[in-house]
Amino acid sequence: MEKIIKYIESNKDRYLEELKDFLRIPSISNEEAHKADVVKAAVWLENHLKGIGLDNVKVFETEGHPIVYADWLKAGNNVPTVLVYGHYDVQPVDPLELWTDPPFEPVVKGSKIYARGSADDKGQIFIHIKSLEAHLKNNGKLPINVKVIFEGEEEIGSENLHKFIEVQKDMLKSDYVVISDTSMYTDNLPSICYGLRGLCFMQIDLVGPNRDLHSGSFGGGVNNPINVLAEMINKLKDDKGKILIDGFYDDVEKLTDNERAEFKRLPFDEKEYMKDLEVEELFGEEGYTTVERVSARPTLDCNGIWGGYQGQGAKTVLPSVAGAKVSMRLVPNQDPDKIAELFEKYINKIAPKSVKMKVTSLHGGKPSVTAIDTPAIKAAVDSLKKGFGVDPVFFKEGGSIPIVNSFKEVLGADGILLGFGLPDDNIHSPNEKFDLNNFYKGISTVAYYYEELSKIK
Repeated sequence: MEKIIKYIESNKDRYLEELKDFLRIPSISNEEAHKADVVKAAVWLENHLKGIGLDNVKVFETEGHPIVYADWLKAGNNVPTVLVYGHYDVQPVDPLELWTDPPFEPVVKGSKIYARGSADDKGQIFIHIKSLEAHLKNNGKLPINVKVIFEGEEEIGSENLHKFIEVQKDMLKSDYVVISDTSMYTDNLPSICYGLRGLCFMQIDLVGPNRDLHSGSFGGGVNNPINVLAEMINKLKDDKGKILIDGFYDDVEKLTDNERAEFKRLPFDEKEYMKDLEVEELFGEEGYTTVERVSARPTLDCNGIWGGYQGQGAKTVLPSVAGAKVSMRLVPNQDPDKIAELFEKYINKIAPKSVKMKVTSLHGGKPSVTAIDTPAIKAAVDSLKKGFGVDPVFFKEGGSIPIVNSFKEVLGADGILLGFGLPDDNIHSPNEKFDLNNFYKGISTVAYYYEELSKIK
């Protein structure tokens, strides 16, 4: 390992330039205009994986964006086989005017690299690629068997990857799935995420009168879809943060005393949290701490709303249509399909007859939890301590990676979540960034991890 770590240290400048090349590709998966760029990113990965010495490198076409696969399976039957998963697609960049620098022209400021995809997830999958390279270029082999799968649709629900896993489950069979698509709990504190919330994402569309109307001539005689929508959204939660959908909490797994005790050990400063967000008061479900609310309890939020005149100045219009997008983060035992049905039933119950309504389920994913006393997790603890020099902590992530549950259900492989981002990396927002210290330490950590996993028999 000494030779491998030395190799990593001596190649940092090259790693950074290669990462910049990767980040320059605007692989936005949900915009048709960037479809060719998503393919370009897949081909870039294909060429890079071949260059570091992996075998069977292939780009698989899907009904949507490509899936990149590679492997190295020469370590024998006495060591684990690990599947490394990540995604090379990125979020849209809107609002563009809030970016300090162009989102696909990477800029290094201090110890941070700014670009869309830097933390989510190109920078993090590149950590694994460079760790694999360090082993292969120095030893000519890997200490374990490795399979790599990178998709181009994570930001739009991974629909085709779910199908791919079912069809290619023999090719993807592995003991563990290692994923770096989460964050460390805070700066200089390496972390292992052992739980992810699930997701149920819905859309509500309302239609009132058959056309936009003059609010003076028709106001007071016809119900306004925007007003109706606002009233309906207000009925989704009470003033104490409790979700009012009938049956919503029926399957929620309660937090254990041990879990709540572990949450209290995390270095969370509520005042600093508010200061960072520039808010004077926090809000959430009564009876739970902020840490519990944002990571281990279910939520419901309106993510987008539209209707009526949005231009400059005034236009006295009573709109014909209005709509909203609503997401619900789910916890263990909650099923997104069941929650979608409960949501639609409740929305139909509270909607007045003065509007026509359509409820659409856009996508969802199940929550996932990994036991923290397994050999693979213990190996991760040792590796993080070697890479960062401090003991890691365990925590639950409030976000969702639905594919983690699919790996578990189809392949029978637990997900090991080794995230190297930070909570303030602005993922999905303007000025996304990634700490280069975490990038380089992450490469060493993962190199150690592959070695530690080889000791599991």
